[in-house]
Amino acid sequence: MAATNKRNNHVSIAFLCPYPQGGAPSQRFRYEQYLSQLTYRGIAYTVYPFLDVRTHRILYQPGHTVRKVVGIARGFLRRLVHVVQASQATFVFIHREATPIGPPWAEWLLAKVARRRIIYDYDDAIWLTDTSHVNATATLIKWPKKVKAICQWSYAISAGNAYLANFAEQHASNVRVNPTTIDTAHHHNRLQDQSTEQPVIGWTGSHSTLKYLEPLVPVLQQLEREHTFQFLVIADRPPPLLLKSLTFAPWQRETEIDDLLRMHIGLMPLPDDPWAQGKCGFKALQYLALGIPALVSPVGVNTHIVQHQVEGYHCITEEDWYQCLTEMLTNPSRRSDMGRAGREKVVKHYSVQSNAENFLSLFGIQKS
Repeated sequence: MAATNKRNNHVSIAFLCPYPQGGAPSQRFRYEQYLSQLTYRGIAYTVYPFLDVRTHRILYQPGHTVRKVVGIARGFLRRLVHVVQASQATFVFIHREATPIGPPWAEWLLAKVARRRIIYDYDDAIWLTDTSHVNATATLIKWPKKVKAICQWSYAISAGNAYLANFAEQHASNVRVNPTTIDTAHHHNRLQDQSTEQPVIGWTGSHSTLKYLEPLVPVLQQLEREHTFQFLVIADRPPPLLLKSLTFAPWQRETEIDDLLRMHIGLMPLPDDPWAQGKCGFKALQYLALGIPALVSPVGVNTHIVQHQVEGYHCITEEDWYQCLTEMLTNPSRRSDMGRAGREKVVKHYSVQSNAENFLSLFGIQKS
């Protein structure tokens, strides 16, 4: 069901997104956090998700094939209605894509027939084949080449980092870097206490990115022989990692902050490939916002979010990971200093509060 606020006679915005409101981190941290800013200014908006709640709940579960197919088919019918409804809005904000598979027919209708001003928002290199998808047929039906066309049809591009913006600038003139941000006032608003006898190394993510942890297993196994710690993984399914220190916590929105605050050291390993270059550093931002130093692969925007030896460390080789984790495990005062520096950076550069004017300006709205 679409979510809406009271309308006025000036600006109205239609948000077209893949998932129900509150159902995906990318939506929550790309634009949903700013909806209250629109309400405060009396800006009318309506949110149109492609999937309904029932289909979203089973989408990534095994089985339920018929229900998934029916739910996706229902999504296409809903989207056709949404296109008609969104044609009445001043702006149409499209997060990633209007439909998860197939050509950009909805975007074409809105841009070329209804002549709406599209704000196209993305936070991954979605014009590439995601390295987590090995099925060529699945890649084909997702139609990644549509990103170029949508950029060409759009009034403005909201890109998560400079790498993503550089792609858009080849096809559009009005491109804005709109970073993924953290609500440091109302959500990530606590600071980790680093004084503990048994520190916790942690990682958070989805099942599709669990593979990035595999190269660190030998390092963690070596550290297990030398130090006492827990290795916490927060995800939507347990990781198949051979570690004695492993603790798994299923991701739950209600306990998200409490679960993250079980960590004292946060990890974000990545391969240095084109897909990873498009990442927006969300894991690192979450860690730093809570005063948790981040150990990251220096890939893409990670090099800007985490300054080496200030808010955390850049790690490339197994030896880098081993040495930096050893330092973090044995030096709580260093963890505390880095955690405070990380929190300060997020508040200043990557928070909802610091980026609100940038986000609102996509629609020509002045921050009051």
